[in-house]
Formats: sequence, structure tokens, C-alpha cells
Amino acid sequence: MTNLSSGADELFAADPVPGRRAPQGLWNAEDMACVTANFRQFLTGWDVADRGDSDIDIFRSGLVQPQFNGVVRVRSLDAVEQIAATARERLAGVPWWWWVGPDSPAGTSSALAGHGAHEFTTIPVMVRPLEQAVDSTEPPAGLRIEVVTGQERLRELVRTYSASMGVAASLESDIVRSESHRRDNADIVRLAAVAEDRVVGTTVVITAHDVAGIFIVHVADAHRRRGIGTALTAAALRVGQDRGMRLAALAASPAGEPLYRRFGFVEVSQYRLFTFPS
Repeated sequence: MTNLSSGADELFAADPVPGRRAPQGLWNAEDMACVTANFRQFLTGWDVADRGDSDIDIFRSGLVQPQFNGVVRVRSLDAVEQIAATARERLAGVPWWWWVGPDSPAGTSSALAGHGAHEFTTIPVMVRPLEQAVDSTEPPAGLRIEVVTGQERLRELVRTYSASMGVAASLESDIVRSESHRRDNADIVRLAAVAEDRVVGTTVVITAHDVAGIFIVHVADAHRRRGIGTALTAAALRVGQDRGMRLAALAASPAGEPLYRRFGFVEVSQYRLFTFPS
């Protein structure tokens, strides 16, 4: 396929599983620039301050959870040793991840490994056009999908996805505060799957850069395999359509990937996640 992921270190060699990745020429550099800009917005939105560095996109929420602190892009490898040192200094005291994706320079992964970083997982980036129709299947009986408004529902949303992510309950109030104070809240639609007036599933949609970025898709353990993830994904796609976005994109977990393929998502690139030793 067309190389869309040179920054992810030539991740797209020939795929042994036909149909897993986008056909050649379907996605282009402009599309990927929009998708990665959306992802950067989601991640850097957790930061508590504006950061205008020229060489590194870094975010620090202060939460003691790696999903909320890290580096999402380095623009140049000319001074990678200094950049890595700067990241470690600014993120000292909190767990954090370094995301290497299609918007990072080729060779970033090798450069990080050469400075002590450890790659611990790879996450596929999946995209679908929003011009495609969304399945009109109704949610399961007794379930409704609602837009989250108000602090109490937001707290329930955070409580539900935090439990699924393995985030300590003691961080709930801090995460609610971070959600409330995001600078891009005008771009965000938070969706809750509600059963018996309890939030049992979540997703967050960021509509920016012509992309509906779908994040934090989680279903409470006791309610899985009931079609709730399907209902949330369909609702998120409709949000993107209603807001006039051109593409939908997400970073898929292994459990969610088969579901997203059924919705027409295809893998177009990957993020490689790294940690540094303490």
C-alpha cells in the first residue's frame, strides 16, 4: 500500500492477512495529517498548560496514570538526545508514554530505543469515511445512548471508563475536573450508554480537523457482549456525520478491532508506545 506511516518506522510491510489494511491509494498524506492532528488534540487536551515547543508535543495532566501524560510527537530527530532528556525532566513524577505514530519522523522508534526507551505495545489506527451509511439497528432493549451534560452524568461517565481502564477510583474527581476544563470542549461530544438510569458504557467523540475521533470506548464488565459497544460506535459515527466531519478514526484495542471492522473501519497506520525507565 502507499506508505502512510514512514514516521512509524515503515510499519506497513506486506500484510499476511488479506483485507486487514486499506487498499493502496485509499488514504493519502492529507487524510493522515487530519487524523493525527485529531489524535494529538485528544491527548494534549489533558494538559494543564499550553505548550508551544517547536520540537516536541508534550502533555502533562499531573494524574498518576500514564494515559494522561506523555509525548505524542517529535518534529525532528536532530537533537533527539536533548529532546528525550527534556521529556523525562518535564514528566518526572508521573507515569507517562511516548506515542510514535505516522506524524513522527522515520527512525523515531530506533532513536528512542537507543536512548533507553522500551516499546511495550502497538495500537492500530483505523479509519472509515463518514459518507458511508451507518447501520440503523436499534440499541438493545432497555438501553439508551445519551449525550452527557451536567456534572453528575460526567462523574458517572468517568467512573465507568476509569474502572474499565484500571484507573484508581481515587483519581475520579481529578479526571472529572480535567474533563470539565479541557480547552477543546466545544469540539467534544461525550456519549453514555444508560441502562436502568446507570451509565454502563462510554465514548468520547472529538470533532476537529475534518475528523470524528472516537476515544474511550468502554463497557462495564457486567454489561459486555450485549451490543452496547455496537450501539456506542454507531452513535459516535452519527455525531461525526451530524457535525459535518469527513472521516471517523480511532485507535483500536484487540477486543474492539473486530467490531470496528464490521462498521467498515480499516487499519491505515499504527501507534507504537514506549516507556522510559524511572
